Amino acid sequence: MRKIKEILRLKYACGLSGRGIALSCNVARSTVGDYLRRARAARLDWSEAAELSDMEVEARLFPTEHVPSSVSRPPPDCEYIYQELRRYRKVNLTITQLWLEYKERHPDGYQYTQFCEYYRRWRDKLDYCMRQEHRAGEKVFVDYSDGLAIVDLVTGELIPTQLFVTVWGASNYTYAEATLSQTLPNWIGSHVRAFRYFSCVPRMLVPDNLKSGVNDPCFYEPDLNPTYADMAGHYGCAVLPARPRKAKDKAKVEAGVLIVKRWILAVLRHRTFFSLEELNAAIQECLERLNTRPLRRLGRSRRDLFETIDRPYALPLPERPYEYAEWLKAKVNIDYHIEVDHHYYSVPYQLLKEKLDIRLTATTMEAFRKGNRVAAHARSHVRGKHTTLKEHMPPEHRKYAEWSPSRFVQWASKTGAATAQLVENIMAARTYPEQGYRSCLGILRLSQHYEPERLEAAARRALKYNACSYRSMCAILAAGLDRQPDAEESPRRAPLPMHDNIRGREYYTTFNQEGSCLTNRQ
Repeated sequence: MRKIKEILRLKYACGLSGRGIALSCNVARSTVGDYLRRARAARLDWSEAAELSDMEVEARLFPTEHVPSSVSRPPPDCEYIYQELRRYRKVNLTITQLWLEYKERHPDGYQYTQFCEYYRRWRDKLDYCMRQEHRAGEKVFVDYSDGLAIVDLVTGELIPTQLFVTVWGASNYTYAEATLSQTLPNWIGSHVRAFRYFSCVPRMLVPDNLKSGVNDPCFYEPDLNPTYADMAGHYGCAVLPARPRKAKDKAKVEAGVLIVKRWILAVLRHRTFFSLEELNAAIQECLERLNTRPLRRLGRSRRDLFETIDRPYALPLPERPYEYAEWLKAKVNIDYHIEVDHHYYSVPYQLLKEKLDIRLTATTMEAFRKGNRVAAHARSHVRGKHTTLKEHMPPEHRKYAEWSPSRFVQWASKTGAATAQLVENIMAARTYPEQGYRSCLGILRLSQHYEPERLEAAARRALKYNACSYRSMCAILAAGLDRQPDAEESPRRAPLPMHDNIRGREYYTTFNQEGSCLTNRQ
């Protein structure tokens, strides 16, 4: 800024010489002389200059002559240019094309250089930013960047890694680690390890709009990934994603990424790492030096600032860390089971054909309907098998599920030993006992129409003649054969009466003295 008023004051009010004024204002003597000559030419003394502002004094001493242009050129519509460049960015619209269109409408308009200069001056006035004030313990900013590569011991190829970085808003306390990808398990795991490193939790997370954190980066209502939202709920913090393509919303972590690259990756650039664990161990060593190094302007380290500013107002860690869980959707099949990871789990049969939210961890499977848990199972990794709880089954299915060979034998033994033996023989004759369940059930239900004594007698007769089936039992009972005595129990028949026509056994066979057959008479 020019010191015109101060030079005039020292000259006319204080009476200093040109040398003294130059020394006092730290300007050249020639500059002092030039200002005084311009003041005399403008007939401006100190009494009048004292009442004017610096800009008004400068305008009196350095008048600008405006030469009106003989040609009136229409100015370009800068707002239209700005919106067109943003709207048609995907088709690579350039300012050259817009200038050509402008010249078609206004042949006497600005040439390309002045057109661009006019728009540039207008565009530069849009580049303003708001200084953000971060409350203690409130926000942690999260972002990814490219990390160092590790070497595969088997193939020798380089495997790229991703650098996960978090920065506290108030203290700039930083955490960083390397992961193999930006997938959901790595994203959640990095957050859990970062919270463990901090030994506390922020009240708000400000991530980027990557798919692992945000499903739909809507400007007004972003849709969070269910697992990420579940993790934030477990730790009691909120998630406020940055606006799409608005890096200034997370400027803290953008600067933090540059610092981590400068103080960690640049230091480790000449080292070779053969595993992710080895790389992260080296990163942790450099991270400690970064957080304990005194800041140049404040004279205190990031850790000191964190302990005094952020930690006292942050949230405490829960008793147990978050267990990674995936959220899925599944439809209840007609057999009241849902398929999750190629395994079938039962849910209450009243929920047929409904869609449920599934929370899947390494050890459990939970099903939710409108936020209420309706089923929980231990997770099974056996493909194609079923896990069923009896309380999820309808009453008739529950009864059928209780059927077993021993159960049928027990039910039959209430009628009698023969009935139990008959049931056991029926199931033993089948390749699978379940194939004989219906036949046994039919025999047991015959007790609704016949007395237990008749049923037991029919079972004995069926066992004697090896007629072990439901149809045979029905035939025996319908014909009343169960009431007839068996051959062994019937009285011995009376001998045939003597008659001339009855020749007897001796007539046909005679034996010699040795007991051999001599003659068979016809």
